[in-house]
Amino acid sequence: MKSNCEGCGGPLWSESVAYVCSHECTFCPSCFLKHQNCPHCGGELVRRARGNAVITSMEDYASDVLTDIRRPWLIWVVSFAVWGFLSLVAALTIWQLYRSTDTAMRFTTTLWLQLSQILTYAPLTPLVFTLAIRHPLRRDNWRRLAPLYLAGGVAFCIMHVALRALTPYAVWDQKHHEWGSALWDSHSHGMKIQWPTLKSLFFYNLVDDITGTFVPIVLIAHAIAYYRKFREREIRAAQLEGQLAKSHLQSLKSQLQPHFLFNTMHSISALMLTDVQAADRMITRLGDLLRMNLEAAGIQITTLSRELDFVNCYLAIEKIRFEERLNICFDIAPETLDAQVPLLLLQPLVDNAVKHGISRLREGGEIRISASLRNDNLRLEVRDNGPGFECPEIGQEGGLGLRVTRERLATLYGQDQSVELTCPPEGGVAVLVHIPFRASAGKIDTPLAELVWERAG
Repeated sequence: MKSNCEGCGGPLWSESVAYVCSHECTFCPSCFLKHQNCPHCGGELVRRARGNAVITSMEDYASDVLTDIRRPWLIWVVSFAVWGFLSLVAALTIWQLYRSTDTAMRFTTTLWLQLSQILTYAPLTPLVFTLAIRHPLRRDNWRRLAPLYLAGGVAFCIMHVALRALTPYAVWDQKHHEWGSALWDSHSHGMKIQWPTLKSLFFYNLVDDITGTFVPIVLIAHAIAYYRKFREREIRAAQLEGQLAKSHLQSLKSQLQPHFLFNTMHSISALMLTDVQAADRMITRLGDLLRMNLEAAGIQITTLSRELDFVNCYLAIEKIRFEERLNICFDIAPETLDAQVPLLLLQPLVDNAVKHGISRLREGGEIRISASLRNDNLRLEVRDNGPGFECPEIGQEGGLGLRVTRERLATLYGQDQSVELTCPPEGGVAVLVHIPFRASAGKIDTPLAELVWERAG
């Protein structure tokens, strides 16, 4: 497996996990959260353990979060930035308080005092963050980890006091009436450890350091870890939803393909004994139709222009069968030709119009196919002037073609679609389809994941 992420270029540690597509493009968890799919080939990214890493518990996941942040300097930068900002705010507040009481204190002195007290938390914060991430508290382990966190809190206070004691604003020197270090004598330029002062600083800061700083850092680290785990589960659930939707759509599409093929073969069979030449032309057209269908294998979304080409090829077969009895009228708005539509959306509707409308008219009839835009929706209509049917039947699901069309649209667009079967006043049957308008922007096909995520968002 590759040793560097192909998204950010960061190292992939042997103890962590990576996300790999079918072409072995490898990404870190951070890049996975950004892209969800491979930005190179568009394939699905699958989680894969590296080396002997197996993520089965919260501890393993927390360790993955640490390696996921593969820019450790960022934690230090954020830590120093946050504590530096808090030091400045505290210095301004105290300085303003002294000004209101007419007590003389320079702002620089106030600032250095606050930096000595607050900014010394900055180098300790990443250490506490690492402790909380690597050993997260849970309902089943808090008793076992409580002594560890208690010891960590005490050690945090000791290190904070030691760092503060190194600064030149640690304690007030009564002899020289100035601030000084508790470990260094600036006058003799030598080490001078003031143990009583250090002891006082430790007990003075112990409660505040643990409850006011150590515990909040631990809580923030836990919140980040649990949020990232929740986010990953959410993404994984959406991926599974996409996979299920894709499988369902492929199943529905596989029902449509033999549906129109059997109908076409039936039409060819009807001509074999009466018009061999027409049947031969129909077989040739069927070959073209099957070639177009094979070229679209695995595709769920195409453009309206390509869908109309497919319908035209199908209607050419039916035109051979019905000759002058079948008239075709297209009313397609130019701006809709690049609209994204499900593959085989119009063909079953046109097939129903031929089978239940035109074939029942001795003198023949007309099929009108129209497409237009209405309020950011694509409006498609397939209408025939056949004998129609009884209006009480309108509410029924219809045949296989119409039922599968309804299921496909519901899977792809949820509630943002509709299929209406109506009896126009002038006779015949009209099927009206409304789906969201999405321009192809030069692309022939759209990944199913984009539709699923757009619905989930």
